[in-house]
Amino acid sequence: MTTPVKKPTSPVEKPARRMPGWAKALTAVVLVLVVLFAGLRLSVLPGLKDLFGSETQDRSGPALLKSIQDISRYEAASGNFQVVVDLEKDAKLLPDAIRGSRTLYVGAGTVDAFVDLGKLGEDDVRVDGDRTSATLRLPHAALGEPALDPDRSYAVSKQRGLLDRLGDLFSDNPNGEQAVRKLASRHIGDAAKDSELKARAESNTTAMLRGLLSSLGFEEVRVTYGIQAH
Repeated sequence: MTTPVKKPTSPVEKPARRMPGWAKALTAVVLVLVVLFAGLRLSVLPGLKDLFGSETQDRSGPALLKSIQDISRYEAASGNFQVVVDLEKDAKLLPDAIRGSRTLYVGAGTVDAFVDLGKLGEDDVRVDGDRTSATLRLPHAALGEPALDPDRSYAVSKQRGLLDRLGDLFSDNPNGEQAVRKLASRHIGDAAKDSELKARAESNTTAMLRGLLSSLGFEEVRVTYGIQAH
């Protein structure tokens, strides 16, 4: 009597388990943090930074002269200013670690004060008959636009939330400082208005004209400010 041979049974394959949606989201966040941490390590460790460093090449074209303007201003004084800008942007419903930025920026620049001699008319310059006395009436000194010095202006610290850092990766200007630069220029301009820069410019202009006319033989030179519109 033969014993029936049992056929080997194949193991039952279990269906593959799907990763839940929350796990996928958590994995994506972890990957983003790893990339950000790696970038931070590259900026902190000098050796790694040199290994993955970048090369800068200037392929700019030649500068073209667009126009020429005649200037009748006498640049009589220049003021040097410095301001520390603390600019913070917060999201209403998100914590700063997720969305928000804060930049501490030192802005240094100059503001020029000038007297526009081109506004003088015939009635604003009077000379006596024997050409020994002259009276000049000039416009009040004015201020030029603030000019930031890129060599003396710099960002002290930058703090950005996670979403802002991700946005920087896809931005044309990831570390743009346009907002703080504009704010620094505005503060420097306001400081120049409150300073004695315009008074110094008028004093220097008076001294320049007196010296110039005295060398031409004038014994008495009187300079006033407050020219009338022609």
